[in-house]
Amino acid sequence: MSDTKSGDDKTLSVTPKKTLTLKRPGLEQGTVRQNFSHGRTKSVVVETKKRKFSLPGDKPEPVAPSVFTPKPAAAAPAPAVQEAPKAPSQPERSGMVLNELSRGEMEARRRALEGSKAREVEDRQRAQEEAKRRAEEEERRKREREESARRQAEEEARLQTEAESRRRAEEEARRRAPQAAELATVDEEEEVKPRRPGGAGAGAPVRRLATPEVARPAKPTKGEEDRRRGKLTLNTALSDEDARGRSLSSMRRRQEKFKRAMHNEPREKVMREVILPETITIQELAQRMSERAVDVVKFFMKQGQILKPGDVIDADTAELVASEFGHTVRRVAESDIEEGLFNIADRPEDLVSRPPVVTIMGHVDHGKTSLLDAIRNANVVSGEAGGITQHIGAYQIEKNGQKITFIDTPGHAAFTAMRARGAQVTDIAVLVVAADDSVMPQTIESINHAKAAGVPIIVAINKIDKRDADPQKVRTELLRHEVFVESMGGEVLDVEVSATKGTNLDKLLEAILLQAEVLDLKANPDRTAEGAVIEAQLDKGRGPVATVLVQTGTLMPGDIIVAGNEWGRVRALVNDRGEHVPEAPPAMPVEVLGLQGTPQAGDRFAVVNNEARAREITEYRQRLAREKAVAKHAGQRGSLEQMMSQLQASGLKEFPLVIKGDVQGSIEAINAALEKLGNDEVRVRIVHSGAGGITETDVSLAETSGAAIIGFNVRANAQARTAAAAAGIEIRYYSIIYNLVDDVKAALSGMLSPERRETFIGNAEILEIFDISKVGKIAGCRVTEGKVERGAGVRLIRDNVVVHEGTLKTLKRFKDEVSEVPGGQECGMAFQNYEDMRVGDVIECFRVEMVSRTL
Repeated sequence: MSDTKSGDDKTLSVTPKKTLTLKRPGLEQGTVRQNFSHGRTKSVVVETKKRKFSLPGDKPEPVAPSVFTPKPAAAAPAPAVQEAPKAPSQPERSGMVLNELSRGEMEARRRALEGSKAREVEDRQRAQEEAKRRAEEEERRKREREESARRQAEEEARLQTEAESRRRAEEEARRRAPQAAELATVDEEEEVKPRRPGGAGAGAPVRRLATPEVARPAKPTKGEEDRRRGKLTLNTALSDEDARGRSLSSMRRRQEKFKRAMHNEPREKVMREVILPETITIQELAQRMSERAVDVVKFFMKQGQILKPGDVIDADTAELVASEFGHTVRRVAESDIEEGLFNIADRPEDLVSRPPVVTIMGHVDHGKTSLLDAIRNANVVSGEAGGITQHIGAYQIEKNGQKITFIDTPGHAAFTAMRARGAQVTDIAVLVVAADDSVMPQTIESINHAKAAGVPIIVAINKIDKRDADPQKVRTELLRHEVFVESMGGEVLDVEVSATKGTNLDKLLEAILLQAEVLDLKANPDRTAEGAVIEAQLDKGRGPVATVLVQTGTLMPGDIIVAGNEWGRVRALVNDRGEHVPEAPPAMPVEVLGLQGTPQAGDRFAVVNNEARAREITEYRQRLAREKAVAKHAGQRGSLEQMMSQLQASGLKEFPLVIKGDVQGSIEAINAALEKLGNDEVRVRIVHSGAGGITETDVSLAETSGAAIIGFNVRANAQARTAAAAAGIEIRYYSIIYNLVDDVKAALSGMLSPERRETFIGNAEILEIFDISKVGKIAGCRVTEGKVERGAGVRLIRDNVVVHEGTLKTLKRFKDEVSEVPGGQECGMAFQNYEDMRVGDVIECFRVEMVSRTL
């Protein structure tokens, strides 16, 4: 049977089952299947309780009051039922008469019956109202379905009309074509089955016709309740019912896609500006063009290339592809990431005066560091090994309330790069020339560096207190190198000074300040800092330490800087006196702590906004350096066969070295000096070089490559010494670059093969040939020049052409074997393994010596 339950607009179908179960009396059980939206159902078991109503003459039952007591939420008569048992007010119940009890019960039952009838009337009225409302809702839905069906029928009719007109146009075009018979067959096939896009005959966009067999009935549109029923709520999420249905947006997109397919409307082409880096994958290119990667792959297949979406193509190929797809292209390079890092223009009103940066240059031992030592009242020379400067030092002094920054550069030939670096970051170059030595090779080199950097020169003629000092000779020799001092009619300032006596130091400082005033040096301190790395080293306690010169802006602790291939957050700033400073204004040299690694001396540094950009820039630079190194080694190395053939052809021998130094500038100078050593036969190969002490890793690298280890102003730790002793690797320590270069040169000289030196002894002319049995041919000769020795090398010369070279088998004077025959005497000679001798041939005798060579 079936029943309809009102209240939730749900249809309940009850199907009783005959099961062998115990039932309570007065109850009937059944299963109800509830139907929900989206085809969901749920089965529940219901029990139907039968009500018993008794007539006034029936015998009352004791349990009647509890059975027929109405529910608390029913209606107003309920309190009467509760009061019925309390009607007798007498405390004693023993005297209660049976008929009075029955009369009270009957009265309660009557009132309950009347309440029940009133509820039935209310339920009936409510059911009628619900049925009426449901009928109105059903009528409304029916009208909506009819309207939707009517619109769909109109749309199908319109589409059919358009398809019919298009089909007629195609048939007309086919009739005009020359291949009438062949196209007629195609027409018959197309009439049988609908045409598909991309198939045969897909020249014109033809839609599949909607035939009556495949036309689906129109679906009824959803009402507000039905539409909201598909939304995800807490109850639906926690229930065991089906998952959430498709969203309205998804259904809308599906309908739009279906309409486009029906109309065969191509999506509007969007032209984009595609940004292309130097390399890009096909997948990334397709995404930037808003195209499918499959279409790009098909394009390459048409060009005869089989590529995958993950393959990398270069910018030229990507530009060609983007142009073919109708997009515009904007090329960018990876180096664009460094844009805006350096050379930021400043407004003229923001510029203020800054101290000059002065570089002390000149030949070795001409007193550059002593002069600077006297100016700043410190003792630097005593701290340098051998009394020569091997590092770049940067200092700042104050004269008459004005600050001057000095940079001291080495004068040794090996430190050319450091001198050039000092000239690049400077404003004024002070050329120190000793009055007793005059102009020397490194003096000329310093002049060239200063001219290449375009900085003015001030000549400081030092050591005028010496007895053999000749300042005029210095001025005269400077003329040969186009340095015209004021006393010789030029514009270059010159000051005669003595570093040891402190003579005329004030005049030198005044000349520097005068030149700085002429230059009118300015910088903007209220901006991010830029500058150059003067020196860099790996300190054992402080980590990577870089001596930098701030050229513009103000450097502060906490700034994030990029220096070459390294970056870091500035942890502390230390000046030349070892004091921590809160900031470094323009033209101030400071030591920077907090870098991630040791930068290269000469690198430029700049402050960036955040760590992400700093990391991005350094990763790009490191990748560039690796690629350059790989390309360099690949070009040098080539294949194994090429390398072996080159070694066999050239006989080149290499001396591998692992070099560790205290600062980056010294390592750079050592590498430059060692690369100049050697020739076509031997050379130095630097396996690894870096700043810092010698570690166990360096020993392992030296053991693998068979290299020696050189430490310049550094020492090996305990683990490295133990590993070197176990592996038998020699570690050499140096503090002066002269000694290092001389020892390496001696080692290379020992690798040179000895030179073959030939010494002429004498000549002999063949007068007669004797053929002796069991002995062979003997040449009777006369020594015409010098002498002939047994065991020496000999050449047989015929018509001034060497026909044989070998050794003598026998040398006889008459019948006796002799060791040598002097000139003018006759002798008999026989060659080793050679008998083609003729009368008139000349025998040349010579001695061969092997002489050791040096570089």
